[in-house]
Amino acid sequence: MYLFNRTVLKAAIAIMVLLGGMFPVAAQSPWPMEKAEAWHQQYGWVVGCNFTPSTAINQLEMWQADTFDPKTIDRELGWAQDIGFNSVRVFLHNLLWEQDAKGFLKRMDQFLAMADKHHITVTFVLFDSCWDPDPKLGKQRDPRPFVHNSGWMQSPGREILSHPERFAELKPYVQGVVGHFKNDRRINMWDVFNEPDNGNDPAYVKLDRPNKRDMAMILLQETFAWAREMKPSQPLTSGVWMGNWSDPAKLSSMERVQLQNSDVITFHNYGPANDLKQCIEHLKRYQRPIVCTEYMARPVGSRFDPNLKVMHDENVGAYNWGFVSGKTQTIYPWDSWTKQYTAEPPVWFHDIFRADGTAYDAHEVDYIKSVTMAGH
Repeated sequence: MYLFNRTVLKAAIAIMVLLGGMFPVAAQSPWPMEKAEAWHQQYGWVVGCNFTPSTAINQLEMWQADTFDPKTIDRELGWAQDIGFNSVRVFLHNLLWEQDAKGFLKRMDQFLAMADKHHITVTFVLFDSCWDPDPKLGKQRDPRPFVHNSGWMQSPGREILSHPERFAELKPYVQGVVGHFKNDRRINMWDVFNEPDNGNDPAYVKLDRPNKRDMAMILLQETFAWAREMKPSQPLTSGVWMGNWSDPAKLSSMERVQLQNSDVITFHNYGPANDLKQCIEHLKRYQRPIVCTEYMARPVGSRFDPNLKVMHDENVGAYNWGFVSGKTQTIYPWDSWTKQYTAEPPVWFHDIFRADGTAYDAHEVDYIKSVTMAGH
């Protein structure tokens, strides 16, 4: 259906990337450093988790009217408050806007009200390049037994991401959501695109299109521009997630766009404490507040003890991946896509609580509280 000359497309991409790199201020100027620091002073140390209720397998099941679950959400946000969390990072999806924009905004407002009741702010994620590239509205599939994130969906799916001439279809979603909540104090950040250049190896690498990274680069720049046009009171960001960013000359073109256009610097790190410290040190050169929007995978050395305290002491915000074990099945490791598991792993990969509210590791929860509630 969508035919275009590959040579022309490559030339267009090159020009857009070049322009994005050469003229980031003219195209979409990030906040002055002073404004970013004022935001940091207002919200203080941000600490929490990436949140999906245990009854949802993905973003669509979390937010669609038929499966939106306020009772579970409210209960689980209460557990977050109990251990000293003051923020959650939550994924949205463009298809929810297309399905029922008015209802979607209403449910977002409900979620924000529940979070606010528990003294929790929210970072919303607009787009995500991870996992299944073919999202579909309606009833979501059941989880594949013992498989990590077996039903998580990319946003947008490859049907749109492969065709830049369709990107304008996404603008009403970005501007509708950001514009509606642009002055909402309950939102502390807009994370415009999660891991845009993730190749989904091995889970969906054969389904992702070869030009995915180039297309994601274009959409990332467009999304920053669309969101900034709404003049939100909250900062915009997109987190770098590979490497340690020690040498500015070795940054990828994607990382340059992310770092040049973010009001607040965000990053992911699933390494041990020494690796985490290095990443923080290298990102300090941007002289902006820093937030780690993903960490904590126990078997690979990223643990609350000591990583959470490292970030606390550095005044770096911290969102671990996962909270309550449920349909996302992120207690299982990434390699569950290639290695068979038949029972709960002896060491959970992510998550803190079981669905009944009991802790996976009571000593770990005590440690989290010792850090989050220090000085309270």
